[in-house]
Amino acid sequence: MKLLGNVDLLTSQTAIKFAAFIFISVSFFYLGKHWSDGSRQLIFFSRQSPSATASHIPTVGISPNFNKEFNISALISATEPETESKPVDPVKNDGKPVSASEAHSPQHPTMTPPPVIKSYGIVDENGTMSDEFEIGEFDPNLVENWGNGTETQEETKTEGATSTFRVKKFGLCDESMREYIPCLDNVEAIKRLKSTEKGERFERHCPEKGKGLNCLVPAPKGYRPPIPWPRSRDEVWFYNVPHTRLVDDKGGQNWISKKGKDKFSFPGGGTQFIHGADQYLNQISKMVPEITFGQHIRVVLDVGCGVASFGAYLLSRNVITMSIAPKDVHENQIQFALERGVPAMAAAFATRRLLYPSQAFDLIHCSRCRINWTRDDGILLLEVNRMLRAGGYFAWAAQPVYKHEQALEEQWEEMLNLTTRLCWTLVKKEGYIAIWQKPFNNSCYLSREAGTIPPLCDPNDDPDNVWYVDLKACISRIPENGYGADVAPWPARLQTPPDRLQSIHIESYIARKELFKAESKYWNEIVASYVRALHWKKYKLRNVMDMRAGFGGFAAAMIDNQLDAWVLNVVPVSGPNTLPVIYDRGLIGVMHDWCESFDTYPRTYDLLHAAGLFSVERKRCNMSTIMLEMDRILRPGGRAYIRDSLDVMDELQDIAKAMGWHPTLRDTSEGPHASYRILVCDKRLLRS
Repeated sequence: MKLLGNVDLLTSQTAIKFAAFIFISVSFFYLGKHWSDGSRQLIFFSRQSPSATASHIPTVGISPNFNKEFNISALISATEPETESKPVDPVKNDGKPVSASEAHSPQHPTMTPPPVIKSYGIVDENGTMSDEFEIGEFDPNLVENWGNGTETQEETKTEGATSTFRVKKFGLCDESMREYIPCLDNVEAIKRLKSTEKGERFERHCPEKGKGLNCLVPAPKGYRPPIPWPRSRDEVWFYNVPHTRLVDDKGGQNWISKKGKDKFSFPGGGTQFIHGADQYLNQISKMVPEITFGQHIRVVLDVGCGVASFGAYLLSRNVITMSIAPKDVHENQIQFALERGVPAMAAAFATRRLLYPSQAFDLIHCSRCRINWTRDDGILLLEVNRMLRAGGYFAWAAQPVYKHEQALEEQWEEMLNLTTRLCWTLVKKEGYIAIWQKPFNNSCYLSREAGTIPPLCDPNDDPDNVWYVDLKACISRIPENGYGADVAPWPARLQTPPDRLQSIHIESYIARKELFKAESKYWNEIVASYVRALHWKKYKLRNVMDMRAGFGGFAAAMIDNQLDAWVLNVVPVSGPNTLPVIYDRGLIGVMHDWCESFDTYPRTYDLLHAAGLFSVERKRCNMSTIMLEMDRILRPGGRAYIRDSLDVMDELQDIAKAMGWHPTLRDTSEGPHASYRILVCDKRLLRS
């Protein structure tokens, strides 16, 4: 009985607790209902209903638990833009038309059609991902009204009581200079040339020291952020390169065409491949199966490239092409190439060596490049031979290959005679293409008859010495040790220390292969941190320049971190010539002196990377000279990453601000006490 009494007591307590819980729940429910009656209800507003699609009349849906009326006029006035347009035919809520008097009554206000929706991002108006979108205008926060005048500030040094002037603000250059290339547009120097018959006017003629660029090159009116890759391969904004001469001259050959009012399109053709570069590349591969694009053929030179469709379509085959052409009557062809996101430089076969090393290219291509290869005992083809890798190929598509007119047949015979004396082998001639192969060693050269022209170059000649060096009418020797001839196939060659690493003139305290690997690891870690912490993949980088490239570790790291960009590796003349190593890795580069202007158009690079550059070059020239050149070639909206010693940072920040850049000084991974810093600069679009 005692046990039974305990059970009854427990049951009664549980029942009381349960009843109390029910009472409290019901009380809170009614209290909530009571206090919510006077509050604003949840309103669902939509622009169209199924029954009123044609009329664009707004509809309102409310919480289904109440049948109440709501005043939505405040909501409509707050969300509808004020636009002027003709009234549309109104429709009643039941879908029937109403009279004109009803339509203009307060119960039926006149409605305007919604504005046409333009998609300026990868998400369309329905919230779904889309490849069809337009790039909008520049963010107003990235545009600054700058003015044309240069402002200076006087500074007095106490020791000698002498005054100096510091530029506080660089003004904008005249509109006529918006495509100015200082060393190629030096009209005064070109007028003083004794002769121009060999193309001397297309070579570098830089302004005298102190007479270089001292203002900011302006962008053309209507300039927009470039269309991102890969869409840029096929179309670019008209106002970024506002020139139509190529359309008039080459439109019938599928080079380029005007697309609407604001774009150029690139069908992918060329003078000798009007049906498209892809078909042309397939033909070359079928002619010579050993030409394996993206494996043994990785680095290509396209001579007289036009708008660089040949190189543009090779990119999808893991081939990087240096596309070159002079700044001649086909104006802006290199500018079009770079606007498309394809590697290119202004360069000409004239009287000096091109700024690339020996044995740089696996294949050199000339399609109607308008070069007389046999003039002056073949001196121009000898320059091709110098740059062509041992065992590499020369592809020539031109009228003498396939036409049977007497003058053209004579040109073909001259070409055959010259290439035979160069020990080149005609591998295949088919249709309008002829392909030769360079020998792997010097044995053929040494077995020629005595006195054969052209001779071998002197053993002391350095084929990698290219800065302002005249062309030589001799055959560059292939190294007896085979350096440069035997490189690993792509992509293994990117991280394989090449043989020519041993021939670089550097003071190395450790094994050179270890130094090569250490540099690659160093930059791979840094670029990975840029991607992770600074979100580099969001920037849509495409055209990148490393201004002091070393062995090309930065460019290799960009590839390893899967950034869809190409890098032009610049090797300054003030340091060791590492270009042969860069090309043996399957990368591209060029020799340059940063105290002079670079051979490219303004606004052609998205990112400029300079590591340890200014602390070296400030001993040779003014740092503002280099910074103004960086501003010239950097696109509005682009970035510069300057990694250098702390003692140059104050001056660099002052120069950056004077150019309208927005600089930010960051610590390196070594921390705040390290002797190096990173200056990150954003370039704005400046307007006068």
